[in-house]
Amino acid sequence: MAGLLVCVVVLAAASAYGVLHKRRSGRVRVRGRDDGKRLGADRLGGELGERATLVQFSSAFCAPCRATRRVLGEVADVVPGVTHIEIDAEAHLDLVRDLDILKTPTVLVLDADGHIVRRATGLPRKADVIAALGEAV
Repeated sequence: MAGLLVCVVVLAAASAYGVLHKRRSGRVRVRGRDDGKRLGADRLGGELGERATLVQFSSAFCAPCRATRRVLGEVADVVPGVTHIEIDAEAHLDLVRDLDILKTPTVLVLDADGHIVRRATGLPRKADVIAALGEAV
């Protein structure tokens, strides 16, 4: 009987963690640790957008990174003045450590000056990215 109770508790805890993880993944949000951080074209390897820049940190083995690349590319095509830059996290470990990138894909929304406005981990929804761009301008 005790074994059954332990199984039920473990399953309930795992289910709660899974639901919480799914709800947070891909959400575009503000992080206090990003305040004041600025990224220039020299660190990103590409020019900043006139209005905003979407910076995507990816890795070669990451399946959601391909879908994120597609979503951000579509947003950059639709919204004028927005640029999408993809960075290989494994090749830029100093930048990954400096920005506290813990998983791929991670998307940073930068304003025209290169300040981090928003951050998303996981596959973001197109509508959330477009809404975050409204705050970057």
